[in-house]
Amino acid sequence: MQVTCHGAAGCVTGSCHLVETASTRFLIDCGMFQGNKSLNRLNYEPLPFDPQSIDFVIVTHAHIDHCGLLPKLVKHGFHGIIYASPPTADLLPIMLADSASIQEKDTEHENKRRVRRGETAREPLYTMEHAEAVNTLIHPIRYGTAFQVADDVTFRLRDAGHIIGSAIIELFIKNSDNQEKKIVFSGDLGQTGVPIVEDPTNIWNADHVFIESTYGDRVHISSRSRKEELYDHIQATYRQGGKLMIPAFALERTQELLYTLSALKNERADFPPMNIYLDSPLAIKITEVFEKHPDHYDEEARARTDEPFSFPGLICTPSVEESRKVNAMQEPAIIIAGSGMCTAGRIRHHLKHGVWDPKNTVLFVGYQAPGTLGRFLLDGAEEIRMMGLSLVVKANIAKIDGFSAHADRHGLTDWLTAFREKPKKVYIIHGEDDTRHTFSAHLQKKGFSTVVPAKGIPLQLDE
Repeated sequence: MQVTCHGAAGCVTGSCHLVETASTRFLIDCGMFQGNKSLNRLNYEPLPFDPQSIDFVIVTHAHIDHCGLLPKLVKHGFHGIIYASPPTADLLPIMLADSASIQEKDTEHENKRRVRRGETAREPLYTMEHAEAVNTLIHPIRYGTAFQVADDVTFRLRDAGHIIGSAIIELFIKNSDNQEKKIVFSGDLGQTGVPIVEDPTNIWNADHVFIESTYGDRVHISSRSRKEELYDHIQATYRQGGKLMIPAFALERTQELLYTLSALKNERADFPPMNIYLDSPLAIKITEVFEKHPDHYDEEARARTDEPFSFPGLICTPSVEESRKVNAMQEPAIIIAGSGMCTAGRIRHHLKHGVWDPKNTVLFVGYQAPGTLGRFLLDGAEEIRMMGLSLVVKANIAKIDGFSAHADRHGLTDWLTAFREKPKKVYIIHGEDDTRHTFSAHLQKKGFSTVVPAKGIPLQLDE
């Protein structure tokens, strides 16, 4: 039995792990690389395995860095089943259709430049047709259900507490002597005590564990709650007469923001008279999926008597015309728009119209990968170039760490130490290399045997 990490090994995106037994080959995730140009180029390289040889795929959750290359997999011959939790099964068609639309538009734009240079036009990474073909292969599996997917492989999904529908994967694999080994993939683990989703499920035992390490070298330090920090930025921006622009991932981060803003409006009589604009067609569709799955909320969210994702003062702007009107407004407002790292989407138009204005605030509430516009702004860029323009940065640039959907070093360590017996090996994935090695050293001090996998190098799990 072997596992090969074809992504999320040395970076935080591109999650894709090939598991091979004596008679079965399958993938855990098939995600897109996101970030700088060198990472994005990896998406266009040939797949490092024959898609037709893959029996099935298990998807941990619907973030594009975990599912975004499923249409490419289908394009090149995969026709097996894609297993996921019910919310993830509902989210995948929305996320992949949006991604396909981006691929088609970006390729059309690129080919116009290529024609002018006399270069050969290129094909999109995949098209809407390929994304729609994925939909026919999706099969939902509920948390806690042991599902035998091959003669030698059974799996079970557990709640990872990262986003709605996110899953830890427990694999039970039999060898030729009918002896069973258990491998656990953490997926992306969430923080404990956050709104909407349950805390990550503790797993009691495993022979081998593959654990994410996005924030494995740091702690989410905040002396105050994310709700209080958000409210301070709202008040400060309102007093300045500006706009609070929040780049937000359409999946999970936007819904958590809406949930928090709804609570603030209920609790704070002095909430400023600012409209809140959800300027993301994708986030609007995803929020409808959240509303469809209240059985996946935590106890606090289920107990709320109001509508946490729909409240007075919230205005959804799905059309381009409505979005342009938001740009033209002069009065203070809160604007939530994608993409979360400012690499695409409507947030770029809002930055174009407001990053130069000192009355405004750009508030980051999520991870910013190296090489992205969001990272440049967060690192203190005084000038940025986007959409053919050079823009001076005068807006206040701020960040709230507490909104991270990823467990920090403490959370990851707590999850691992909850195992009743230490796993034989812990494989550290889904992190930048410096972070992975730092987290590895931290775990070794606590008595864990760790491995930091290299991309594309098979790992033998025969112990």
